Amino acid sequence: MSDAILVMKDITKTFPGVLALDKASLSVLPGEIHGLVGENGAGKSTIIKVLAGVYQAQGGSLSVNNTLISSVTPQAIHDAGVRFIHQELHLVPHFSVAESVFMGQELTGPFGLLRKQMRIRSEEFLRKTLDVKIDGNTLIRDLGTAERKLVQIARALIDNQARLVVFDEPTAPLASGEVGKLLAAIRRLKERGIAMIYVSHYLSEITNICDRVTVFRNGQTVAVFNEIKKDSAGALIEAMVGREIKNLYPKNSHSPSSPAIQAKNLGDGKSFHDVSFTLHSGEVVGIAGLIGSGRAELIDTLYGLRQATSGEIWLNNKTIQLSSPADAVTRGMVLVPRDRRHDGLVLGMSVSENVNLGSLKDVSKMGIEMRAMALARAAKQIKDLDIRPPNPSMIARLLSGGNQQKTVLGRWLTTNAKVFLLDEPTVGVDVGAKVEIYQLVETLAQNGAGVLLSSSDPGELIGLCDRILVMMRGRITHEIDTDGLSIDRLVAMTTGATGSSVTRNKSVGAANE
Repeated sequence: MSDAILVMKDITKTFPGVLALDKASLSVLPGEIHGLVGENGAGKSTIIKVLAGVYQAQGGSLSVNNTLISSVTPQAIHDAGVRFIHQELHLVPHFSVAESVFMGQELTGPFGLLRKQMRIRSEEFLRKTLDVKIDGNTLIRDLGTAERKLVQIARALIDNQARLVVFDEPTAPLASGEVGKLLAAIRRLKERGIAMIYVSHYLSEITNICDRVTVFRNGQTVAVFNEIKKDSAGALIEAMVGREIKNLYPKNSHSPSSPAIQAKNLGDGKSFHDVSFTLHSGEVVGIAGLIGSGRAELIDTLYGLRQATSGEIWLNNKTIQLSSPADAVTRGMVLVPRDRRHDGLVLGMSVSENVNLGSLKDVSKMGIEMRAMALARAAKQIKDLDIRPPNPSMIARLLSGGNQQKTVLGRWLTTNAKVFLLDEPTVGVDVGAKVEIYQLVETLAQNGAGVLLSSSDPGELIGLCDRILVMMRGRITHEIDTDGLSIDRLVAMTTGATGSSVTRNKSVGAANE
């Protein structure tokens, strides 16, 4: 493509024992929004890091604006007009908006920083380019997540030299109600003639905003879709996973029995108040709510990471006092945390070591690990969960996001836990791994476990759960059966569009008696 703004051809990148990119190619046209999709481990992140100059390819070529870049360094790529909007915000909470926008490229004069000019220019850029009004003196910590993401974009583009902007999972930290604001800003950048690469696991966003899409699988470019329609998701999924996926969510066949965990007037004195609900053995109950609704803090309190200041927690019809997460695990309640890399895994340890962390006593004798038994237990989880590559000695840091998540799940499956707290279990996970995790959730419920699933994905909640608890401003405002529930109605509940009085289905009320 002689008119392409970016051409990456036959890019090859290897790591010890892993062929991450196998002659992969990516081309982007001027002024287009180009989607890049693929399962975790397909090579998306690797090719973006090659483009950024973070990784050096062992083969292939890279051209920007029809100019071959022989030495791909971060500075060379920046000089070529390529900018990156990473998933992590990387903003300093106590900096102002103006300071954040100009961080590293401050305006200075004979007497130091030109603070007034930076404030005026940052406010003007945000208003004219991204159509958002934010006071330049506002501190980052006082902004919502969506506004912080827009400040991050402004920081990348304030020098007006950007020709190509790479968005890497830009909506991952956003609540569902905030995504539209970011997508609108991206469309305005397109109107200015800026080309973009849009990397996302959310195919609804890909089909909504992208002009063309490149699909990676196993480190190779397997398809380029030159026309994207609203109904293109099925074809994209088939190209990503190499097979047809007929049903994203498994068919629900739960048989709830006795109460597994109950919260009675539970509160932490700050983030949530007067929360009451019952999760039965053999059912999946969802928790919906925007960021700041209290659902994350509720999960942490149930697991002993935070201490309740009021109310009670009942487990198997007995009131309990949790002093720590270890206490919860001992009682048969486990957590798959929302941040698997920092809270769920020891990244420097192997898959085998991570899998066995939750049940060391079962693979130890007199304080010494029985290595053969530990490896055998890990190998079973690797096989049952299809963790790739199937190597118990693989370091967790080198696994894709989906396989890291399955490793965390595998740890708790070895403990025979009866209550599973799943906090954003599929964030940053590709569609193939999602299907496998969804089936695992269904299997847990069928085997009699109680599953409490907190998620910002309304489709996921409706597809997996028997009931959903909707939280807003620290309280449960709705408790509703998922049968016949639409995504639009659930989103309306989480955003307060349906009112704030507590509503319950008759069937739900009966289940809680």
